[in-house]
Amino acid sequence: MISWASFFTIIGMLCVTYSTRLLGFFLLKNKTLSPRMARTLEAAPACVLLSVIAPHFISHKPHELIALAVTLFMAARFSMLPTVIVAVATSGILGWLMG
Repeated sequence: MISWASFFTIIGMLCVTYSTRLLGFFLLKNKTLSPRMARTLEAAPACVLLSVIAPHFISHKPHELIALAVTLFMAARFSMLPTVIVAVATSGILGWLMG
């Protein structure tokens, strides 16, 4: 069973993450973005994903390295959502089987 502290931490992270999306939507709703700003905003999700998986590049755990390889393969072939779903599932399943 998940502890209450973990539960509230996850709920808090959800609220903060969603509030940034809402704030961005309302602040940029009637604005026209420059091409440079549009490219920057399009690259942001990839930067976040890279910051999450970058520590696994130096891992000594085989299941993390395999999950990293699967993630890199998915990122080269598919869009962000399927890549994240498969990466999380692969990491979780391999961690459970090999961890």
